[in-house]
Amino acid sequence: MITLAIDRPYITLQQALKMSGLIPSGGAAKIVLGRSAAVVNGELENRRGRKLYPGDTVEILEKTIYIDQS
Repeated sequence: MITLAIDRPYITLQQALKMSGLIPSGGAAKIVLGRSAAVVNGELENRRGRKLYPGDTVEILEKTIYIDQS
């Protein structure tokens, strides 16, 4: 599991993927989410701009990202 500590109220799914090191750029997020949807809190998601809040979990590319408050 990858834990991302954020210092703001939310981040987008695209930002979380970049901060976690799973993708190198926003363009890569579009490609990855086009090929395989992420699962956010148990629900399928393919929007790069989906807002993620502390306590949310994202499953993608056989990894789990947990959003935490710093």
